[in-house]
Amino acid sequence: MPCKTAVIVHDDYLKYDFGPWHPFKPYRWRLVLEILEKKKVFETGYVERISARYATLEELMLVHTPEYIEYVKRMSERGEGFLDYGDTPARKGVFEGAVVRAGGSLVGIDLLMNNVYKHAFNPCGGLHHAREDAAAGFCVFNDIAIAARYAQKRYNIRKIAIIDVDGHHGDGTQNIFYEDPDVLTISLHRYGIYPGTGWYTEVGSGAGEGFSINIPLPEGVDDISYIYMFNNIVVPVVREYKPELIILQYGADSHYEDPLVGLGLTTRGYQEIMDTVHELSHELSSGRILATGGGGYNVNNTARIWSIGVIRLAGLDIDIEDLHDKVVYVRGSLSQYIIDLAEKIRSYLKKYYKDL
Repeated sequence: MPCKTAVIVHDDYLKYDFGPWHPFKPYRWRLVLEILEKKKVFETGYVERISARYATLEELMLVHTPEYIEYVKRMSERGEGFLDYGDTPARKGVFEGAVVRAGGSLVGIDLLMNNVYKHAFNPCGGLHHAREDAAAGFCVFNDIAIAARYAQKRYNIRKIAIIDVDGHHGDGTQNIFYEDPDVLTISLHRYGIYPGTGWYTEVGSGAGEGFSINIPLPEGVDDISYIYMFNNIVVPVVREYKPELIILQYGADSHYEDPLVGLGLTTRGYQEIMDTVHELSHELSSGRILATGGGGYNVNNTARIWSIGVIRLAGLDIDIEDLHDKVVYVRGSLSQYIIDLAEKIRSYLKKYYKDL
């Protein structure tokens, strides 16, 4: 059954531009719109383009320190140097681009909580490496964390699940909520690459112990192994947690052709992830799911993955076969390493989740 779905966009998203040499391309969302228009998705009446807005200073401060916010603004006005140790350039316009990308995710929360739309997708959100007081890994303001805190404060939402399928560990988001039992963070990622964190023993601390879940994956993990991990760990944990809101960081760099990560998902694997999270949202959170973009450094593959995600979220009967990977990609068998790793993770988490 089709569901009303918002795609949140804004021309100023393009201001989040680190330069032509940089692997992060700010125009990916426009490629998504081109595909959705070609597929006549907006003509169905179920998917609409909604304008983002600029987040306010107060909203940014739900997560970030005022000193850090001022630092980003000052560095962006100068237009030179880096906001971190060399990954995130401080170019002119980056501050504005970061603020409106954060605002896009807040618009998504408002649409969901006011029952205007069942689902929302902010293709320029998902900036999961940013911390309270630091930029990192192409991420300036952590829109995911800001959106979660905004939902808590404005709508009194008390249980939020953040599921992160980006190829890199969602370290910033995890760090922000590491002691918070009201936000469950789950990250599936390739272990051993940037940022070097996300082992399965990182489970939170204090009141938040047990509410940070990490699934570290080896190089080359394909659809069958990835989905095995997802269905046997993520799904039962989320079901037991029973969130009122789901935020899906739908980074596209776990795809097998991504130049920066080295995992092995296909577009069909990504579709299966979206379908599963979509089902969980209707089962547990009244359909409320905010999906965001994230990584994805092969821009054409990223646009296809996100377009498939929007169409599947909306439940549209539209042929998407031409959006799937064209090459013959042989699905391997489930390796003993993956089976053993899944069992280790489940055993470690069993004291927190009896359904594992």
